[in-house]
Parts: sequence; structure tokens; C-alpha cells
Amino acid sequence: MLAAHFEEVTAQPSLVLGCEQPITGYHETNFSMAYSSHISWKDANSPVPMEVYPSLAFDSLFDNQGSRRTISILDRVREQTTALQHKVSTADKAKLDEYLTSVRDVEKRVERMRTAKDKADDKARDRGRPAFTMPRPDNGLPEDIREHMRLMCDIIALGFQTDKTRVATLLLCRDLSGLFYPFLGVRTAHHPTSHMDQSDAYERVTRYYVSQLAYLAGRLAEMKEADTTVLDNSCLMFVSNLWSGTRHDSSKVPVLLVGGLGGTLDTGRVLDFTGRSDENRKLCSLYLSLMKRMGVKAERFGDAMVPLGGL
Repeated sequence: MLAAHFEEVTAQPSLVLGCEQPITGYHETNFSMAYSSHISWKDANSPVPMEVYPSLAFDSLFDNQGSRRTISILDRVREQTTALQHKVSTADKAKLDEYLTSVRDVEKRVERMRTAKDKADDKARDRGRPAFTMPRPDNGLPEDIREHMRLMCDIIALGFQTDKTRVATLLLCRDLSGLFYPFLGVRTAHHPTSHMDQSDAYERVTRYYVSQLAYLAGRLAEMKEADTTVLDNSCLMFVSNLWSGTRHDSSKVPVLLVGGLGGTLDTGRVLDFTGRSDENRKLCSLYLSLMKRMGVKAERFGDAMVPLGGL
């Protein structure tokens, strides 16, 4: 709904990104695995295709098609940027230089990813199977999940900074995730570790994931926008679909909002809804509240007909 609201004013309605390939089929409970692999949906029955390759996500932002992929973005706009630098103030010139530097930094990192993906596509053709069916890194995804997640965060930051898009989702890992974290000293995969949600191992995993949110927030906070920052005018929502993996308990979920959304959100607060009735603590009421603040006029969203009280 947010993407549809902004599709006439931005080059790209939304960025739908992920760091782990979606899976298909059905769970033993007869639930479609589409629900475990997607958080952005076109309608009640159709998930939005998710981009897991950083190079393709970057290309979609900067119209990198065909031979344009072999030419640096900065080279393509060199004449325009040179002319612009002679016209703007010293402060705006510094801002432009900062932006161009960040684009080039991401572009260089993306190039390494593009090479890996091209090799994976060639290998997949030799084996007569699609690349996405092969395990990481044979499928062309970065072997180091830290590099993958950080780059996806940077691509979202660039999308917001350039106003190419105002809506983005990033699925850091899907349900039943098979990701491993040897750099955290955790021996088991994400999913079995989540079934020990009071263990030191799962705390390390959780802290790592929260650090990705902190990184993206920090990137947006560094981007000046008049007297404010991009973060001041944005809202990042970080959410898990379970309170306890050990008990499969989703009766309450942790939600973290970062950013002031143009002054419409008060920050620095902890709101506890556990003592309220289910009718007054719906997650869809939170979504309705955020959409209203972003200019979407909706009478209801999901099972909610009123915004979340106290927000």
C-alpha cells in the first residue's frame, strides 16, 4: 500500500530485498512456505518478488542495464556533476562530494558481487540447473553474510538518500533459516539456535541482527537533509515474528521503531502493550498508524480499523 501510494513520485515504488533465498512448498502444518520467505506482498495472495543479489538491487536503483554495467555511474554523470559543482555553495558541494563518494564505494563492492554471480550463472548452465537452487556461495550470493547484509543496508540508504524510493523491506533471514554464524562462535544454524532462545548462542545471534539495524540507522543519520537528517525524516521498523522460538509463542512480538518520520513520531520511549486487550494491541493497528503518518488514507488494514493508541 505504501509502494502504491508513492509510485507516482519516485522512480522505484519500493525496494524488496533479502539476504537468503526464498523457499517453496508447504510446511508440515500445511502452511505455504511463501509466508516464511516474504514480508512484502502485492495483495493477500501474491508476494512481491524479492531481490537477494546485491548487484541486481544496485542496478535497479541506477538503471544499470546492458553495457551500462561496465561503465562507472560517476563516469556517466561526470559532465553533469562538474557543471553542478560550479553552481552550488561550498556546503552543497561538500554534500555532493559525500554522496558521490558513497555511491562509488557501494559500486566497487557491488562489482565484486557481480563477478561472483556471473561465475555462478556460468556454473549453473554447465550443470543444467538454475543458480538459485545451488547452496551458497555456488549460487553467487556472498559467502560472508556480514558483507551481504551490510551491502543491502547501504543500497537501502542510497535509495532513501537519492529519493529513488521511499519504501524498502529487507528480510535479513527467512523463517526456518539455514544461515550459519561461525564469526559469532555459534555452531548450529539459525533455526535450531532459535529453539534455544535463552542460550548465549542465540543472544549473540540476536545482538548481531540488531547491529544491522544500528548500522542502517547510523548511515541515514549521517545524511544531512536541510537542518535535519534522512533518519529524522524516515522510520525504520525492526520486528520479529515470534517472542519465543523455544515455545513458538507469537502472542506478543518485539517491535523497534527508529527515526522521527518527519517529526510525527516521538522517539526515546518504551511502550508496553502487554497489559492491554488483544483488540488494543494489534500489529496491524501499528501499520495503520504509520501509513496514516505517511499520507495513506486507509479506513482499515488487515484486522485493524483504528490506529494504535498511545503511539
